[in-house]
Amino acid sequence: MRVFVHDGSFDGVLTAVFDAYSRRAFPDVLSREGEGLPLFCDEVHDVHTDEAKAGRVWRALQKKLSARSLASLGLCWFSEQPGAAGWIFRYVCKVVDSSVSIEGNWADKDVRTVLQWGRKVASERERLLQFLRFQKMADGVFFAAVEPLYNVLPLAVSHFRARFNDQVWLVYDVRRRYGFYYDRATVEEVSFPEPPEGLKGGWLDPSLSAKDERLFQDLWKTYFKSVAIRERLNVRLHKQNMPVRFWKYLVEKR
Repeated sequence: MRVFVHDGSFDGVLTAVFDAYSRRAFPDVLSREGEGLPLFCDEVHDVHTDEAKAGRVWRALQKKLSARSLASLGLCWFSEQPGAAGWIFRYVCKVVDSSVSIEGNWADKDVRTVLQWGRKVASERERLLQFLRFQKMADGVFFAAVEPLYNVLPLAVSHFRARFNDQVWLVYDVRRRYGFYYDRATVEEVSFPEPPEGLKGGWLDPSLSAKDERLFQDLWKTYFKSVAIRERLNVRLHKQNMPVRFWKYLVEKR
């Protein structure tokens, strides 16, 4: 059994593809650093991530795949699923080996899986953009807590930077304990081993909130209630369009 061990990055997986073709030896198992090796292992190849090699593989894919399918590969990676590296590796190899386009071949398990997970991640990103709520801190920073199913926060940062480029903000992923901070000039990734005091529940402690934050929250709740038509309330549809798992971070649901 031949095992390729990569560093757990997307470029690492693309480098693994490059190494496989260069060595003319393909792995039976694609493993991540830190994971235990299979019991019966004959050969182990350590993949050293190389941006140049990964770039060559990506450029080759650009010639054979549509922009939509290329996006699906990246989105699938952010699903954080245990088998994502293997799905992407096999998908890329099949693209390279095929003389015709395979991106519409839903009968192929790897193609189907990559596209399905790509759609799920894209959908979760859209929900994040829809249901994120900022709270103003006493120092003027706008804070928002999120807890998406998949690691979609990096996919949404460009939207926040374009939409709120005149404000200082911090978006924090509670589940993964990291976030992005924007100071009106650059975006910086920040991480906390433990949630800071006052942010543990995803909501600012009153001592950290701006003086007028509670007023704006009350105004938003009032608006939310005023536009609702109780006679047309459909709880099932409401939960379908606004999943319950987001409610704990929504001002209007507090």
